[in-house]
Amino acid sequence: MTIFALDCAGATASAALLCDGVLLGESFTHVPLTHSQTLLPMAQELFSNCRVQPSEVDAFAVTNGPGSFTGVRIGVAAIKGMADAAEKPCFAVSALEAAAYANRHFDGVVCAVMDARRDQVYTACFQNGERLTEDKAMSLADLSEELRAFSSAVLLAGDGTKKAFEFLSGALKTPCYEADEPLRFVRASSVAFLAAQKLEAGESSVPAGKLLPLYLRLPQAERELNNKQKDLQKKEHTK
Repeated sequence: MTIFALDCAGATASAALLCDGVLLGESFTHVPLTHSQTLLPMAQELFSNCRVQPSEVDAFAVTNGPGSFTGVRIGVAAIKGMADAAEKPCFAVSALEAAAYANRHFDGVVCAVMDARRDQVYTACFQNGERLTEDKAMSLADLSEELRAFSSAVLLAGDGTKKAFEFLSGALKTPCYEADEPLRFVRASSVAFLAAQKLEAGESSVPAGKLLPLYLRLPQAERELNNKQKDLQKKEHTK
């Protein structure tokens, strides 16, 4: 079973090829270029280096959110196109679950955090690889209250780690740590391994046409439009 995986839901972008549980190769970037500039060249080079053709892939996987609205759309669109051309199934993986995966052996709670802007983070908690909370968008103050309910040490992972650590350090009842740099960000290899787990567990894949982004909030443009409409409605009521 060969799985090709992509991630560009957050600040980083990566691609990976997994064959029968063996990681054949992975490409990773954390640069200021847009994901539309880096993702497909990265994928093409990976296929070339691993001597694998896209038509030989049995399943495709991608982080479908939460994260950057643009990044999530780019990743999902890329995988949809590749999977549709190859007529192969897809697996959608939570970016937060993928961020926590590399730290699953931490003796405590792994809190995945991704920067959601506007003083919020996307977050979910895991322990020993098992999910404790659902993916959600919340303020750091609310996250602090949620984490104070745990009796174990907390490890932060994801592109929102630094931002969250600055707020949470010293605010919890238990020790709080930052994941090491090599284990902090979402990796496409984690996405591929999680997709393999879904396959082994008998979870259903989805055809390329039904693969959709997962948004926990409305895009900023829609939020601003809704706010303008509410303001107009208020003005009309006060006339």
